[in-house]
Order: sequence, then C-alpha cells, then structure tokens
Amino acid sequence: MAKRKMILDLDTGIDDALAIAYAVASPDVDLIGIIGSYGNVYVEEGAKNSLKILELLGQTDVPVYVGLSHSSESDHFDRMPVSARIHGENGIGDVDLPTAKRSFESGDAIDFLINSIKQYGKDLILVPTGPLTNLDAAIKKAPEITGEIGNVTIMGGALTVPGNVTNVTEANINQDASAANRVFTSPLHLNMVGLDVTLRTLLTKQETKTWRDLNTKSGSAFADIVDYYIDAYKETSPDLNGCALHDPFAVGVAIDPSFVQMLDLNMYVTTDEKYYGRTVGDPARLSDPDTNIKVAVNADVDRYLETFMTYLTDLFSQH
Repeated sequence: MAKRKMILDLDTGIDDALAIAYAVASPDVDLIGIIGSYGNVYVEEGAKNSLKILELLGQTDVPVYVGLSHSSESDHFDRMPVSARIHGENGIGDVDLPTAKRSFESGDAIDFLINSIKQYGKDLILVPTGPLTNLDAAIKKAPEITGEIGNVTIMGGALTVPGNVTNVTEANINQDASAANRVFTSPLHLNMVGLDVTLRTLLTKQETKTWRDLNTKSGSAFADIVDYYIDAYKETSPDLNGCALHDPFAVGVAIDPSFVQMLDLNMYVTTDEKYYGRTVGDPARLSDPDTNIKVAVNADVDRYLETFMTYLTDLFSQH
C-alpha cells in the first residue's frame, strides 16, 4: 500500500485509458477511485470505458463514479465529431472490450471527491484530464478543500504553444472555460500540464508492438487501442509522427514533478468570445509574490517515456 492516494477525473478516451494504466502501474500511488467526466465521450460512456479498462487490468476493486454531464455554462453536452475521429465512436479506438462486471457507484461523485480529501488530506493527488467542471463543483460545495488537498495536477491549457481547438484554446479548458477560470483563480494550488509539454511525449507503433508481442489480453488490447490513436494523429497532426501522451503525462508529473520544468504564475482563463478558453497570466495578479499555479514549460521526455514504457509493459505482461 502506497502512502499517497490518487483519484482520476477522466473523460475516458484513449489517452485517459493510458492514464489509468500508468496510475495502476506506478508503485508510488494507490488509485482509489475514478470520477467520470464528459469531453472525448459522453459522461456515462466514459465511465463505462473506465470500468472496462480497470477490469482488463485486474483492478476491479477501484470504484468509478459518474460525474457532471455538461459544463457549468450549459444544460447539455454535444460531442464534437473530431473526438469520435480521434478516439473512435466508443472512445477507446473502436476496440470491443467486454462489458465490465462492476457497475458505477450509486453515490455522488462530488461528495466522493470531497470526502476523500477530508480522509487523506495532503496524501491525496487529484488528476483531472478532462474539463474542470467536477472540481469546480467540489470547490463551490466545500471551499475549504482548496487548502486541504495535497496535489492537483491537470491536463489542460496551453501557455507557450497554440491551442488544439482554437489558436489559443486547449480542448479540456474549452469544454468549460468558466469552471476552469474559477478553479485557476481560487486559492487552490495546482500544476498545469498542458500542450506545452504533452505534445513532446510521443508514442509510435514501435512501442505498441512491444505490448502486442507480450501476447497478453491487456497488451494486445492496448496495442490495438493506441494504434487507432496513432493512425488518427497521422490525419490530424502528421508533423508529430506519433500520438501524444497527454493524460498519462499529467499522471506522471503528478507523481514525479521532476519530469518537467515549471513556471510559477498566477493565471486566469478568458471567457470572452474572441479568446474563449485562453490560459494566460492574470494581469490583476502578475505582481503578487504568492502564486498558485505551476505551469509545465519543458519536459524530460526521454526519462518519462522510459518510465512510461517500463511501468506499462510490466503491467501488461501480468494481465
């Protein structure tokens, strides 16, 4: 049993599935729960995918909660067609995994997060890799948790590079910029692992062949899932020559911040029509010596990828 506990807040598409695998494989944390979100897929579809991935990896004791189904600015969520192209219609590369035996938890996802923070305090790590709607709701319900949780590391935003939805906006922030702005400007201390660094962590079919050659159920399934992702990247980002490990890199940094170099900065998220979802320095707090956000701006890519492959290959060899 590791001292540090982790909760993932996922809209489970392909890189979210890899994030689950990394959290399961790391000896430095215990994955104690997953909260479902929306984005790559609809919230219930994502939660079903999380359950399938957990069962594939032999982790049927990890509870999955269904979080909020749409942004704080809307009464519904419409999945973008590009999400289906990148992640497949089912969110996991159109690979058909068996329906999990375990079901969603009946309890409230926001209460689960708040209660877990109360229980584990500074030993709890939260990694949201989708919109920040669930975290925003938890802070609204229990504002004191901003000073109680040990580590919040998000996959989202873009400070030094263009966005992947608009020229300034990254996809997770774009789903609910108002919630993201409230989180960024709250007393909460968080690490932002955005496109600045995640686009440098690339996986190719050379790595997926390593998993396929294990001849295990999980190795073959993840090879199929990620090969779909790599092929999608050939269409959407042909210059990268691989697929980006967005969400599992955030998990890696949450556990070991030395994978990145960080810039201390007070930030906000713009919600005007022209620059909707831009993550940038907050003009009102630029001179404040106390900062609440660390932005990853450079990465030790080779060491991370070596760790990533070691952890996941060992995990897939067992299941």
